Amino acid sequence: MSMGYRTLSRKSFQRKALLRDLITDLIINGRIETTEAKAKELKRLADKMVTLGKKGDLAARRSAAKLIRFEKAEEGQFAIQKLFSEIAPKYQDRNGGYTRVLKTGNRRGDAAPMAIIEFI
Repeated sequence: MSMGYRTLSRKSFQRKALLRDLITDLIINGRIETTEAKAKELKRLADKMVTLGKKGDLAARRSAAKLIRFEKAEEGQFAIQKLFSEIAPKYQDRNGGYTRVLKTGNRRGDAAPMAIIEFI
């Protein structure tokens, strides 16, 4: 049963909403802590978003805007603006691998494996 992505025990609309929240939080904060499975799934998306950010044209902005929530960072700019103006230019000479997943151990309540995902 290889579909190419993790279902994360959610229906497709719930999974899409979850990943949209996570990618927006990652762009705003630079690093977030979540479960290992979510972090691994988010890594794929985050790398795609940075690739779109490196292209920087209108089509890339629109593609990214479909996924990234319309949320403001502390600096007063929106998450999508931060992606295109701050994050993507840092990786201009790098071909992929913009994020890293660090395993941190298990969560106390349900022993779920936790991880930190961050931009390199």
